[in-house]
Amino acid sequence: MSESESTTGKAQSSGTKKAGRITPAAGIGVGVAIGSAAIVAALLYANRNKKGDKAS
Repeated sequence: MSESESTTGKAQSSGTKKAGRITPAAGIGVGVAIGSAAIVAALLYANRNKKGDKAS
């Protein structure tokens, strides 16, 4: 077997491996994290002018 054949075989064997898939629980966790971040950002945006409006 020549060098080019051995390197081609290695490339093919590593190329056939599939990337790991995200489990449903992990997908739900990511969705909750993104939703939580969106809620926090919305609250900070809504309350940004109230910081300096204290009457005392």
